[in-house]
Amino acid sequence: MLAAATAAAFTGAAWAQETLKIGLLATLEGPFAAPGQDSMRGADLALKQKNGMAGGKKVEFIKASSDATPDKAVAATRKLVEQDHTPIVIGPLSGDEGIAVKNYAKTQPNTTFVNGSSGAQAATWGDPAPNFYRFNTEGAQWMVGLGEHALAKGYKRTFLIAEDYGFPYSQVQGFMASYCAKGGKVVDKAWVPLGTKDYSSVIARIPKDVDALLVVLGGSDAVNFLTQYEQAGGNKPMIGGSITVDQTVLNYKGKRRESLLGTASAGPMADSIDTAEWKKFVADYKANFKDGFPSPSLFAYLYYINTKATLDALDAVKGDLSNGQKAYRDALQKTNFKGPAGIVKIDENRNGVGTTYITEVAKAPDGSFYNKVVKVVPDITQTLGLPKEQFMKMGLGSRDVPDCRN
Repeated sequence: MLAAATAAAFTGAAWAQETLKIGLLATLEGPFAAPGQDSMRGADLALKQKNGMAGGKKVEFIKASSDATPDKAVAATRKLVEQDHTPIVIGPLSGDEGIAVKNYAKTQPNTTFVNGSSGAQAATWGDPAPNFYRFNTEGAQWMVGLGEHALAKGYKRTFLIAEDYGFPYSQVQGFMASYCAKGGKVVDKAWVPLGTKDYSSVIARIPKDVDALLVVLGGSDAVNFLTQYEQAGGNKPMIGGSITVDQTVLNYKGKRRESLLGTASAGPMADSIDTAEWKKFVADYKANFKDGFPSPSLFAYLYYINTKATLDALDAVKGDLSNGQKAYRDALQKTNFKGPAGIVKIDENRNGVGTTYITEVAKAPDGSFYNKVVKVVPDITQTLGLPKEQFMKMGLGSRDVPDCRN
């Protein structure tokens, strides 16, 4: 009887040791619900490619949801850490959520936090947490080179419409840093709350003498604006933020969809990347997710590379999370692999350094829309290619920084 009980207890302990629970947080509610679903697909694909194993252990995702608000993101993360006892958490999705989770990470030194797709600069710049890693580049880095491209298309005066939080601030700075320096003017800015449904007052403010609109909206916000701008008879060409013409938006069905053709944008990936790594990633995504998009969204890609980095580092240390996860974190810092859209590596602040793709929206033979690469800008650092002192003098992006109205 005692032997049987001991064997049962040992079996249970062994099973517990062989299964590693990892928290996985995405935004499945609110304006980014559709992107959130695709982010989960990206993380699931990275784990599936390893047959559900990492570091010699079976990996189980404990999934949690937020609604793009910092409070909900921290509450969901707190549950993963303090109730579910996951030693590693992947997420969140949105910009201000990332800043909030980074601050929470400072109170949990025995847990490692790996970003999902959040792209606000402040999550890793200025006051980083030693246990928060972001293997993707961030929102400002994603827009480097787009300002010059807009000027080359003759867009010298633009009007900005953007959501009013950290990620769009970063995107706008990445665009304006070079656009303004080379003579472009952003004549006015309209900052709108996340989840805005009525854009009539914003559309009424658009000056007649601008060459183009700079639209930094995502998810249902982007669809709502595009639909109402179409209904109001708007016809200005657009320059998009990295998630304005992402797959989660390109598949909306409004008439305005046709006018998206030719829209310039930029980001850390593009639908038409012509490499074996990207083509395999797309093929694997399509094979595994029949309910997914025609091509993986930005969110699927970012959760994929962050999850892959998380699992590869577990392999490197054979699942060893002892000693405050020191060996594991050393392995994370040394991450350097060829991902679907380029090399994945991080700097001293644990933030990604990588390639930005300048794109324009095109139509495929089957009628689907995709982002076609028109220029590649390699090795973009968090200082946007500027000397650190010059970048710090400019400051992080905000509602008022940069400014080039006149």
